[in-house]
Amino acid sequence: MEIELTINDESTTVAVESDDDLATVLRRNGYTGVKCGCDSGVCGASKVFVDGEVKMACGVEARNVDGTEVETIEALGTQDDLHPIQEAFVDHFAVQCGFCIPGMIIEAKSLLATNPDPTEAEVRQAIDDNLCRCTGYQKPVEAILDAADRMRGDRSVAADGGSRIDSRRADDTAHDGDSDE
Repeated sequence: MEIELTINDESTTVAVESDDDLATVLRRNGYTGVKCGCDSGVCGASKVFVDGEVKMACGVEARNVDGTEVETIEALGTQDDLHPIQEAFVDHFAVQCGFCIPGMIIEAKSLLATNPDPTEAEVRQAIDDNLCRCTGYQKPVEAILDAADRMRGDRSVAADGGSRIDSRRADDTAHDGDSDE
C-alpha cells in the first residue's frame, strides 16, 4: 500500500507494508536521524513530530499516519547551520554516543515551544521517557536549559564549542582582580 505524507515540509508518497511502523518507513526513505532503540515505542530514540505532536515513531503504525505532517530531526538544522538546541548539545558535550539525542532534541524543541523558560525539574520531566545509557542526563539537561537561554536571546552563542561570554557576567567579572584601579 502507499500513503501520502508531508515529511519535513515535502509532500511525498511512500510504500508501506502492513506491519511497518513509522520509524521503519522513515528510515527506509532516508530519514536515518530517527533511531530504533526498542521497537516498541518506549525508549524515546524514535521521536518525531506528527501533526505537531511528539510521537515515538516506532510505536506508530505507518498506515495510521496517512495524510499527516511529519517532522524529523533532519528538519531542525544542518551541519553548517545548527538549530540553537543542537548547538547547545554540542557545546555542552551532551551527545555521547548520540543514539538517543535526536529524540531528546525533538522533545526539547516541543518543551521550549510551549515553555521557553523551563526549570531544571521541567526539563528532566520532559526527557524522562528518553532512555540514555551514556550521559546520566546531566549534560542534556544543561544543554536544554542553555538552549532555552539562547532562544530567548539571553546568551551569546559559540557554535564552535568555544567559550561563551554572557555579556551580563562579562561586565561583572571584567574588573574582578583588576589591581590597576
